Amino acid sequence: MAVRHAARMAPAARILVLDVGSNQLLASYHAAEAARTLAAPGSTLKPLVLYQLVAASRWNPDRRIACTRNLVIAGHALACSHPPSTPFNAREALAWSCNTYFAEVARSLQPGELGRLLRATGLLGVTGIAAKTGVTETTAEFREPGNSDAIQLALLGVEGIRITPFELATAYRWLALEIAAHPHSIAAEQVHSGIADSAGFGMASAASFGGVSVAGKTGTAAGTATSQTHGWFAGLAPADDPRVVVVVYLPSGRGADAAHVAADLLAHTREGRP
Repeated sequence: MAVRHAARMAPAARILVLDVGSNQLLASYHAAEAARTLAAPGSTLKPLVLYQLVAASRWNPDRRIACTRNLVIAGHALACSHPPSTPFNAREALAWSCNTYFAEVARSLQPGELGRLLRATGLLGVTGIAAKTGVTETTAEFREPGNSDAIQLALLGVEGIRITPFELATAYRWLALEIAAHPHSIAAEQVHSGIADSAGFGMASAASFGGVSVAGKTGTAAGTATSQTHGWFAGLAPADDPRVVVVVYLPSGRGADAAHVAADLLAHTREGRP
């Protein structure tokens, strides 16, 4: 009922609520459409890749990188919209979704690595969740990037990759399980704190408007055939002890809009209102 209430804000939204422990779909809106939707993921990939690189000691989360605020990669203008800041570390870069920071993270990858990292989360394959509802799933379209520019664009969720909401929910469940299994690791502490800050006061702060503690990430990207943007929110609630994954996809809009929908859903879940 909370999902249906949230969907009043955005009737075209695809909404999924996945149980972290059982991998069961607890609630959904437009599930059939969600199983067939393929869209560029935008910034939702950032925590997934960062976690694995920090866990493998491939990236130092204390390293600080100054945001240029006018990033351009292979003709794509990817200027950040966060407030001006001193150089970011990993936690701060996640909170404010700094494209300059994560472009530098992407430069640390070799051709062929990004696909391996994403597949480890369950992002690039059939999840099996939709099948339980009698729906046939579409699988991600991913073109392994072959050079530095292409790797950066793919990690930033701009080009070379399109995913489904079911795949994103599966990937964030993987992240929740990793954080729970290694709560005191540097990777878990940095990434969990970063996405909690994102939903608390950073770029995904609209997700907290419902008064429920949530950790999550927004994403905004344009379609392949249009300049119109679509929006994502992927989050874990409650933030301190994630029990559910919430994914909201809006065919038209921005990540902040999707976060608003998630906030409404979580507020009505907490209050038990229809």
